[in-house]
Amino acid sequence: MPTPLDHEFVRSAARAADRLAAPPAGAPDEDPAGVTHRVLAQRVKTLIAAYRSPESALHGSERAVAAALTHLRALRAVQTDTGLFAGGDNVQSPPDSAFTVNDVCDAHVLAAGAGPELSEVTAELAEIARAASGSLLTGGVHTPNHRWELSAALARLHRSFPDDRLLGRVQEWLAEGVDIDAEGLYSERSAVYASIVTNPALLLLAEVLGRTDLLDAVERNLATTLDLIRPDGTVETVHSRRQDQKLSFPLRPYLPHYRLLAVRTGRGDFSRAARLAAAAGIDDPDLLAETLLTPDLCCALPTPAARTLPRERYLTTARLAARASATAQTVVYGGSDVPEHRRIRSGLACNPTFLRLFAGDAVLDAVRLSRGFFDLGPFRAADTRRLGEGRYLLTETLTAAYYQPLPQDRRRDDGAYRLVDDGRFSASMAFPDRPRDEVSHTTRVEVDLRDDGADLRVDISGPRVPWALELTFRPGGEPQGALPLGDGSWCLTTEPLTYRVGDDEIRVEAAVETGEPLAGPDRSDVLRYDPGQDYTVVGGTDATTGNRVYLGGHGPQTLTLALRATSQA
Repeated sequence: MPTPLDHEFVRSAARAADRLAAPPAGAPDEDPAGVTHRVLAQRVKTLIAAYRSPESALHGSERAVAAALTHLRALRAVQTDTGLFAGGDNVQSPPDSAFTVNDVCDAHVLAAGAGPELSEVTAELAEIARAASGSLLTGGVHTPNHRWELSAALARLHRSFPDDRLLGRVQEWLAEGVDIDAEGLYSERSAVYASIVTNPALLLLAEVLGRTDLLDAVERNLATTLDLIRPDGTVETVHSRRQDQKLSFPLRPYLPHYRLLAVRTGRGDFSRAARLAAAAGIDDPDLLAETLLTPDLCCALPTPAARTLPRERYLTTARLAARASATAQTVVYGGSDVPEHRRIRSGLACNPTFLRLFAGDAVLDAVRLSRGFFDLGPFRAADTRRLGEGRYLLTETLTAAYYQPLPQDRRRDDGAYRLVDDGRFSASMAFPDRPRDEVSHTTRVEVDLRDDGADLRVDISGPRVPWALELTFRPGGEPQGALPLGDGSWCLTTEPLTYRVGDDEIRVEAAVETGEPLAGPDRSDVLRYDPGQDYTVVGGTDATTGNRVYLGGHGPQTLTLALRATSQA
């Protein structure tokens, strides 16, 4: 018996496409001035998909065809003599052009199957695609996911315009191995690039090349992502090495991948994720074209599987733990790249948030710990250990040095010593040649995850330095029991704090085990977040926004925190 179709899904995809396609189709001769090459190609694909789909209001519309031709002329105008496209920060970029060529090639497949009415569109698309193929064949990349986007473009070009050289280049990129780790995370650990670039590219390559191992990689990534889906319909990104590490990223872009693999494998957990991804409505204009190119997407989903609770997952490669119960969902993170690389850099995991807690609409978005130790920035665990189920130990030891005079055989009469970075700052001091007196500071955070929250024990040892623990709550409520600091933030001492949003709340109780009492609201010099000199030297910050509550004092100190969630969700 054939699998039934999900007509409402297809109609929703058509409505999303029409929202993008209707304005240009309404003025088909209007020049799309200032529109980037990637948007131009996307509009063309969507216009053709709308023309092809019986569910679209633009089905068979001559105005949609005319608008597609107008946009193709604009796209051809920004295609350089190399076949690559002008525009954007990356100059003459093969991977950036590959994004556009992928849409051009998909549009070509749709147009070529539509009959003589789209013959001119088909010819224009073929000209643009062929002009780009040479530069994509020989071009390079500069991020891990670019390899797969570029390979997908080459495979699509071969699909429409067969050329063994294109397949040979794809095999050359794939011979490097897909950068997926033992836990199912790609090397960039990014929800944005997994959902928008890598997974769709690998699915396409699996189809064109008949590579089931690439399909398996996508399934592994999607399976891991199941444990990173947060109660608010977003995907955890604190461990990412890309721009999304400080953003909230929705589950929606994962919809076609969860849906396709749910249909093909029968996995009920993927079906549940696909429904969650579509729960807020479908707004992706690309989906309609995907349903035409991959008809399995139109099939009805298998019965979704209920999520087993409580549930805990520890990703050893990212050093991230996620625990979910009917009351709360908590994330513990100790996988920053900064302790090893001693710098803030694009492509490194830099987010200093080490804990989040969701209790329905009451959300503790970030727990961070600042220390005033040589301006080296907030706590980022260099070592994370799982002590047992639900129990984790995060540790970081910082070391700075005072340097002694150079040995006699290393001195120079002209005083011109090497400019060297010592991991904290740079100077013409030939640091490696000098004896050094080291000063160390160690922070240990023990976390015990519970079904209703978490218990924390924070131990700060070393010289007497100021510290501040920052709790950032998502806007929507107001801290009760904390003392206002007058700048939109609050101070917590030994009184319990309650943060309530509707019927949901998070309660925080703090106690000092060893060390001096917690600082009061008169100590604004302590009760603040310090991003560290890598940010402040250029006038920047990675500070959070929201309702911020501080606890602070001077170490050495040992502090306990009890976080308790009450949720009606």
